[in-house]
Amino acid sequence: MFKSGRYSGFLRPISYGIDLFFIHFLAFEFFEKPFPFFNYIIFLTLAWFLLSLRSGFYEIYRFTHVAKIMSLVGKQGIVFVLMVFSFFGFYNELTTSASTIFNYILLVMLCITVVKLGIFYLLKKYRLYLGGNVRKVVIIGLNQKTEMLRKFFTTNPVYGYKLYKTFDLKGSNKVSIEECMDYILKEEIDEVYSSVAEIGNKDLIKLIDFADNNLKILKFLPDNKEIYSKKLDFTYYGVLPILSMRKIPMDEPFNKFLKRGFDIVLSLFVIIGILSWLTPLLGILIKLESKGPIFFKQKRNGLDYQEFYCYKFRSMKPNPMADLHQISKDDIRVTQVGKIIRKTSIDELPQFINVLKGDMSVVGPRPHMVSHTRMYAERIDKFMVRHFIKPGITGLAQVSGYRGEVEDDHHIINRVKYDIFYLENWSLFLDIKIVFQTIYNALRGDDKAY
Repeated sequence: MFKSGRYSGFLRPISYGIDLFFIHFLAFEFFEKPFPFFNYIIFLTLAWFLLSLRSGFYEIYRFTHVAKIMSLVGKQGIVFVLMVFSFFGFYNELTTSASTIFNYILLVMLCITVVKLGIFYLLKKYRLYLGGNVRKVVIIGLNQKTEMLRKFFTTNPVYGYKLYKTFDLKGSNKVSIEECMDYILKEEIDEVYSSVAEIGNKDLIKLIDFADNNLKILKFLPDNKEIYSKKLDFTYYGVLPILSMRKIPMDEPFNKFLKRGFDIVLSLFVIIGILSWLTPLLGILIKLESKGPIFFKQKRNGLDYQEFYCYKFRSMKPNPMADLHQISKDDIRVTQVGKIIRKTSIDELPQFINVLKGDMSVVGPRPHMVSHTRMYAERIDKFMVRHFIKPGITGLAQVSGYRGEVEDDHHIINRVKYDIFYLENWSLFLDIKIVFQTIYNALRGDDKAY
């Protein structure tokens, strides 16, 4: 599921595929047998993928300048030269001339550059003439800087920003921040740009909370006012500096690749190494004790608040209240087999299927029942921030003492605090640490595992 107006989820894989096609197809044309084409394909694919993620070669946005694109092409060209010559250096028995290799590299980079610029300009024309790939935006505050931003949006339709309204908070036609927020919800605005100079502290806090709780992208036009202790993302629209409210490490392509790779490797290990033989054994025990399916599936809210089916081994007798009431200590619905698998967290193992499918991650905020998510979203401030990333089988909150039954608002408030900290401070090392802590807690036995 991709957010409104964002095609990068499609374009980047397509761009990777096109670029790798040129790299490998032209290799067949330039290099004569005997040549280890299979080894070359494997090496260049992995090297290109990893190094381009690291260099940000595919980090091109609607506001990226052509000079920046050409700079990225130049850097990637140098990296590609090193890749190819390192391969020929390893296979030093090959007799391919240096001129042939250079001609190959130049042609590959020329093709890649043409395609890259072609896609960039086609998207601009698509936004300009067909009105596609558009993000709906509003500006809050009226001053010199917001006027510059308004002109940027209105005079550059090729960037795909459709400005719906500019709100004046202080002039003769002033509106309240509540009216702004009502308009944003009514018109389903994607991004909100606010001048910090034009908004008071109380309204600023209201706007931040509103954006977090409604999954709206909030960005600021900076001035000399301190915006609390947030980690801000700084970029330029033309020559105008823009601050984003929250920078999520997992949004970086290289980090996304690392996390998804970690998820796939670990989920395959569990599915093949454990679930393949454990499922039939547990299935027999579950069926012998009570009638019903082996697996229990329940709708949960995941990334961007999208619903998905979360899988578990069934640990309760089938009952109509399973989707409404969370389990409690000494719950009469839990079977004898269920008590064992819940105590050891074995009932959660089928969620590795969700991880492999891409609905969940191994580590992340724990997903709640849909009915509970709606309830907490209304009662708990910033609860919706958790949905900026995929939910997890385990999470920082769970290994920090906040797993199992939600006993009161204090419990869920602390869960949200840990989840937001994880979201803003993610690292692969943190994921690994949480996984090991989860295994340790499962082996030791957790008082809240029931």
